[in-house]
Amino acid sequence: MDEVFKALADASRRALLDRLHARNGQTLGELCEGLDMSRQAVTKHLAILEAANLVATIRHGREKLHYLNPAPIHQIGERWIRKFERGRLDALGDLKRRLEKRDA
Repeated sequence: MDEVFKALADASRRALLDRLHARNGQTLGELCEGLDMSRQAVTKHLAILEAANLVATIRHGREKLHYLNPAPIHQIGERWIRKFERGRLDALGDLKRRLEKRDA
């Protein structure tokens, strides 16, 4: 999971993930369009995202297509975020029940 956090720590890599989320299955050239980065920089960022299993690639003829893999992000949500929101949701539920009893 350290690789996932390292990959997500960079704004450029998050932007690449956002672009794949908007339109999955892009080539390197498509991902480079409109970015203020060199092709080599995008390639390095994609390698880090692939190492973290956030991006998967498939060769389609001469093209290499990049796809978002949301599973590691989901695992972060399950392990690190959901357990913290559970207490807040319980507190909101308790507050709702108390207010309903008071109004009844």
